[in-house]
Amino acid sequence: MDYSLLATEILTAVIGLLVLVSGLVLPQRGREIVGKMSVLALLLVLIYTIFRFHVHQSFFGGIYLVDSYGSFFKILFLLAALLVMLSTGKYIERFRERSSEFYALMIFATLGMMIMACAGDLITVYLGLELMTVSFYILTAYLLNDERSAEAGLKYLILGAVSSAVMLFGVSLIYALSGTTVIGEIAAKINTQPALIAGIVMLLAGFAFKISAVPFHMWAPDIYQGAPIPVTTYLAVGSKAAGFAALVRIFMIALPLSQFNWTLMLAVLAALTIIIGNLIALTQKDVKRLLAYSSIAQAGYILAGLVAANAYGLKGVLFYAMLYVFSNTGAFAVATAVEVDTGSTDISSFAGLGNRSPLLAAVMTICMLSLAGIPPLAGFAGKFYLFSGAVQSGYLWLAFIGLIMSMISVYYYLQVAKVMYIGEEAKPNEKMEVGGVARFAMWICLLGTIFLGVYPAPLSNLAQTAIQLFM
Repeated sequence: MDYSLLATEILTAVIGLLVLVSGLVLPQRGREIVGKMSVLALLLVLIYTIFRFHVHQSFFGGIYLVDSYGSFFKILFLLAALLVMLSTGKYIERFRERSSEFYALMIFATLGMMIMACAGDLITVYLGLELMTVSFYILTAYLLNDERSAEAGLKYLILGAVSSAVMLFGVSLIYALSGTTVIGEIAAKINTQPALIAGIVMLLAGFAFKISAVPFHMWAPDIYQGAPIPVTTYLAVGSKAAGFAALVRIFMIALPLSQFNWTLMLAVLAALTIIIGNLIALTQKDVKRLLAYSSIAQAGYILAGLVAANAYGLKGVLFYAMLYVFSNTGAFAVATAVEVDTGSTDISSFAGLGNRSPLLAAVMTICMLSLAGIPPLAGFAGKFYLFSGAVQSGYLWLAFIGLIMSMISVYYYLQVAKVMYIGEEAKPNEKMEVGGVARFAMWICLLGTIFLGVYPAPLSNLAQTAIQLFM
């Protein structure tokens, strides 16, 4: 076996450890370069991963897999981490002497996501999941003097531990029936029986919590609002994508439709998630909570691609997860800039943003319209793949619900745009200054959102290559 193929994971782990140690060793002035070092190191790892995209290798008897599917998600996680670090650098300065630990925990969370995406074994999935969530437990409560942050961290810890326990119990049932936890071997060793159904339901419940699907979504709004906004951004983008990466691999390989048809169960879950996420978002007055309920609805759309379980649907899952990095990170980057400037993310804080900072208002508007699925932006192409897959699989009603709810979502997204361009600002003569690095990250999000909508072919082909494993 060529262990150099594990270089992405090994380098990420080493970078995380070095960043953590540097925060303990370097003097206060030296710690200021830790963030820059983290970004540069992750950028080099990203470039290396892109060049090794087509490499395939199975390690340790199928327990860990290096393939195009895993590489796709590793690129996604690294790109999301870089954009979050770049766009929220000014906010992270608040942590001062604790900023290096913040960067280290973000990197360890990224490593956990990578392990989840490439795991070929249920226990390995669980280990990656715990590495990711333990990092997020700490990050969520990182604002020491903020009661909402402490409350969010405690809620996430309790609910996350319960969901992990439920998932682990489901894994134990599947192991009891098959005698193995290797994903590629389970399908040949299980038979449909009540205990298997219970195991699948518990496994799905655990993953539904991680992707914030209804009715396991109750944690998301409070935790998104209370956590530091860089953590909220990465939770909404990276954690959700990691959950889907593991979920698709397990359900498509270990639990084939020929043995147990789980599509109807997932279709009902997807429909409830789309409907409830969008309807509750209509009433929100805080942009972080609005984006939290929006992310719940987005999880429903992506879940529709897994329901389809065909080439269009699975390609849509990967395509949408990648474009979501640009659109959602762009929206949260603007929310970060507004919170740094005004100290609040209430919708009234965005009043007059079109005059105070035309770039921020444009990024927020375009990214939100993409999330709503308005052509010719990236969200439209992603939803086209997802809904086309659902229709091909006979779930026309699910595609119809997704279409109607996408139209409804335009209302609350445009409410923010209305406030930015028409609302009366409290300080009409003050311009909002955005740092050059954060501005650069916003431009990447903006251009990525537009480019993937106008010319989706490159990402579509990449996603098509990644899903050949399941075809």
